[in-house]
Amino acid sequence: MLLQIILLIVGLSLVVLGAEWLVNGASSIARRFGVSEFVIGLTIVGFGTSMPELVVSVTGSIEGLSDVSIGNVVGSNIFNTLLILGLTAVLVPVSITRDNKQRDIPIALVATLLLVLLGMRHTLFGIGSSDGITRWGGILFLVIFAGYVVFCFKNNKNSESDTEAKAMKLPLAVLLSLLGIGCLIGGGQLFVDSATSVARSLGVTEKFIAITILAGGTSLPELVTCVVAALKQKNQLALGNVLGSNVFNILLILGASATIHPITFGNINLIDMSVLLLSVLFLWLFAKTGKGSQISRMEGLLLLALFAAYYVYLFIKL
Repeated sequence: MLLQIILLIVGLSLVVLGAEWLVNGASSIARRFGVSEFVIGLTIVGFGTSMPELVVSVTGSIEGLSDVSIGNVVGSNIFNTLLILGLTAVLVPVSITRDNKQRDIPIALVATLLLVLLGMRHTLFGIGSSDGITRWGGILFLVIFAGYVVFCFKNNKNSESDTEAKAMKLPLAVLLSLLGIGCLIGGGQLFVDSATSVARSLGVTEKFIAITILAGGTSLPELVTCVVAALKQKNQLALGNVLGSNVFNILLILGASATIHPITFGNINLIDMSVLLLSVLFLWLFAKTGKGSQISRMEGLLLLALFAAYYVYLFIKL
């Protein structure tokens, strides 16, 4: 047990260091190429911080552990939107651009709706013999994901503020970003492995491990990256990281996992999926109402309150 705790601390330290390097390197790459920090957050940072989820979910799919694959993604997206974005907004209100309102938040909402409608088709409509994502559903997710990434780059707009700051030399920025991603993945894996070992020794269920410990552990890179970005006043990189990770998780990770092996939802129920959908609906409502141009501290507190209520429900159901 002591060894697992030491590994957990080492993993957390690597994640913190990796986040610092990745934010600095990715921001510099954005300035060098005239790419907006949001698109960098959506792609390079979003993909890099989603690597732990990709490894865990695809491995779970190959081994036929659907609870791990779907539980990890559902839990990670809830963690990303409610806890990470909520905490980031409480620290520093997160700005929302016109593109975020018209394109990025809606595509995250559409991806989540597709997951709920296709994945819960038996519960909601009585279609099929069980809930889950088929291979055709996985292929559909992958096609939509490819189209979205291409669209984002073709319609990339950089703001003047993104290019004002002095950028480091490109080779150093790329090296720093790669080292950051490596520390995030390695540190996140150490954290997940040690935390899972402790949880299993306490006799908790696979679903609970997947939707809490694995989801929280694999979302640790996003959490630290967003907090670091917020403290550095790089709010668009933080928002891009969360939205990018959520879209990656559903369209790329579940798409790839379901294409390899159809995913059944197992113990994931309508309440879990409702909280997932509600988290993105809140984000969409924040963009349409209130101040509209940002996620305020009060709205961040609301996201945190919903996250706390959901985790209380999970502990009660243990």
